[in-house]
Amino acid sequence: MRWTIKPKPSEEKIKHLAQALNVEDFVATLLIQRGIETFDQAKDFFRPQLDQLHDPFLMKDMDKAVSRIELAIKNQENILVFGDYDVDGTTAVSLVSSYLKSHYLNIATYIPDRYDEGYGISFKGIDFADDNGFSLIIALDCGIKSIDHIAYAKEKNIDFIICDHHRPGDSLPDAVAILDPKRDDCSYPYDELCGCGVGFKLIQALGTNRNETIHDLVPYLDLVATAIAADIVPITGENRILAFYGLQVINSDPRPGIKALVHQVKKKTLDITDVVFIISPRINAAGRIKHGNHAVELLTEFNFEQAQQFASEIEQYNADRKDLDKKITKEAFQQIAANNEQDRFSTVVFQEDWHKGVIGIVASRLIETYYRPTLVFTKSGDKYAASARSVKGFDVYNALDACSEHLEQFGGHMYAAGMTLKAENYKTFKEAFETQVSATILPEMRTPEIEIDAEINFSDITPKLIRILKQFEPFGPQNMTPVFMTSDIKDTGYAKTLGAEEEHLRLFVKQHNSDGIAAIGFGLGKKLDLAKNQNPFQLAYSLAENEWNGTVSNQLMLKDIRTNGKK
Repeated sequence: MRWTIKPKPSEEKIKHLAQALNVEDFVATLLIQRGIETFDQAKDFFRPQLDQLHDPFLMKDMDKAVSRIELAIKNQENILVFGDYDVDGTTAVSLVSSYLKSHYLNIATYIPDRYDEGYGISFKGIDFADDNGFSLIIALDCGIKSIDHIAYAKEKNIDFIICDHHRPGDSLPDAVAILDPKRDDCSYPYDELCGCGVGFKLIQALGTNRNETIHDLVPYLDLVATAIAADIVPITGENRILAFYGLQVINSDPRPGIKALVHQVKKKTLDITDVVFIISPRINAAGRIKHGNHAVELLTEFNFEQAQQFASEIEQYNADRKDLDKKITKEAFQQIAANNEQDRFSTVVFQEDWHKGVIGIVASRLIETYYRPTLVFTKSGDKYAASARSVKGFDVYNALDACSEHLEQFGGHMYAAGMTLKAENYKTFKEAFETQVSATILPEMRTPEIEIDAEINFSDITPKLIRILKQFEPFGPQNMTPVFMTSDIKDTGYAKTLGAEEEHLRLFVKQHNSDGIAAIGFGLGKKLDLAKNQNPFQLAYSLAENEWNGTVSNQLMLKDIRTNGKK
């Protein structure tokens, strides 16, 4: 691990903000590192308000979208709400369809089959709409590049409203309205909304015709917060407001489907991390293992007993996903070892029977051990299909582009992508990709980095600090959980490993004469000897609260341990 301490802001800025807010200097430092430099900015950060959300009609084509939907309702047209099979897509479909159904009956939903139709708008979906008398399709979390599909629909007299958040291509589809804050000609003030967020702006705009305020739409924010967490969008601006209030809904009065997913969780209050690791994987599992329709059924069900039945089925899909994930990861490790590929610059593995729904997860697992750009291939029809994942700073999309002569198609972004190729091109592509990565990856990109927000002492960990840090939530991209570094640490004799393979580490540590504090390090079991040898060491960690038998105590969530004074 590389430990990198973030640059410290100027003393003048720190002192000014610390005095204005009556906080310690290092709390002011954390805020300035997040772009918060004034009292008013801090007020907006710590006290998000729904009334700060932007006017939805500032988004290009919003007026056209609302007019077309209102016309469809007036003319008793059938409306199909179409969305991707992942969390962002299924929550968006659930949100828009349930809102429309509360005002109008002729609404149906469509989620494409991950394996039969693939990502985005499909010709099969358009044919379904045509066969069943739908004259308007609202596409969510997809469609911005679906030029041919929209043209095909137009030939069948089917109109499209596209609600997307991905970057457009050189040309836009010929849709009735295209809602995408990343359009070059869209001046909407915030362009980091997820697909479900764009869907929420649509129902916010529709609500104005029904004399609804933003407060009337709060019950839908459990879906928006779930999508924000799952899609790893920046938790800044509108996303922070939507996630903040969405978490309140999740913790107070969630829809029956979400309540059914979390009713056995013992934590009293869920945070954004719980949404990422408890709610999102289960919603995703439906599309990975069975079909995304199951997620929409769960999220739009308002009978709790029926929602529990749906949640039970999805829980089984998630268990199957875990088993597949574990099995395929093990087989991938064996393949790397058998081919003696541990020291390459990239990981490219293939097995024809690997489940397509989990290869992206497996790629991420492999990066945890072999920290390098990773592609996991499986057979899909008569071709090979892969999911790619990358390491910090390395653009895997650009690397694929450089090897595109060997590919049938590819798409994605800097850190995640998908592709297909002909079977006979696999070995050639694998070597071309390795050559490209080895030529372009920087040495520091081959080592995981821990970014340290500030160096503090245990004496700084006070109840006031804990209260302030809780107000930094919800955490996420561009507002990550603060990571601290502390030196001169010693274990008090309680160091031990946990887990079936002793992969985790449990400590009770002190600094100088401070009170002891519990610490847990997932995946740090190999550092046991360093902690036990009675020599001082350094910790990189975040602060958390641990609930056990009704008692809440502070706990260090360890990122790494190293020898005291090491640079």
